[in-house]
Amino acid sequence: MPGKREYGMRLAAEPDFRWRGEDITRLEGFSDAVFAFAVTLLVVSLEVPKTFHELMEAMRGFAAFGVCFALLVDVWFNHYRYFRRYGLQDAWSVFLNCVLLFFVLFYVYPLKFLFVMLFSGGGEIDAEQARTLFIIYGLGYAGVFLVFALLYRHAWTVREVFKLNAIELLKTRQSMVDHVAMVIVGLVSALLAFSLPAGLVGLAGYFYFVIGIYYTASGILFGKRYRVLAKEIGGNTPPADPAE
Repeated sequence: MPGKREYGMRLAAEPDFRWRGEDITRLEGFSDAVFAFAVTLLVVSLEVPKTFHELMEAMRGFAAFGVCFALLVDVWFNHYRYFRRYGLQDAWSVFLNCVLLFFVLFYVYPLKFLFVMLFSGGGEIDAEQARTLFIIYGLGYAGVFLVFALLYRHAWTVREVFKLNAIELLKTRQSMVDHVAMVIVGLVSALLAFSLPAGLVGLAGYFYFVIGIYYTASGILFGKRYRVLAKEIGGNTPPADPAE
């Protein structure tokens, strides 16, 4: 009968990827504090509304806050899953982690301003200002996922040390490809914002709908490979504890 801690680890882990990271490290604790600070920067208002009018004004910002919060949580979850999968704490991982946190904090205000503008009808800025905003947002988006791509590239270089099985190798490769694809999306959006005429700058924002199409295609392609590998290895996956 597994202990409570072991059971919790098994419950949280991926069924076909043994998580090498166990205890929360100081690096992850520091990262969580930065993510928490970033969420604080997204808060609609730090002051409690004193009148009904102020309450309604604050409520108008909650839709934008919800979208921004969801995007930031997605970045946090990617970070959490990476460190749970590999548990890397070497100098290169620490450096890349710090760069990621820098981009996250850089990314927060353009993220918040963009979605507040979109949910308010976009009347606060002109086309040229929107162009600059989309360029900044695209570069920030590309920067965040470039760091993730480099982190997974680093994990790939030490795959022999971790003795990753075939499915784990495929998942690592998929994560690299997916994050590189997100870098390309951000850069293309920024390029569109830079090059399109003023009347078409909004297309740089609509380009992000490509993300859903990409992940659908990626899921289908890699899903087929997963099923083939699962049949080849008979559905056997590594134990949660390497000592077993």
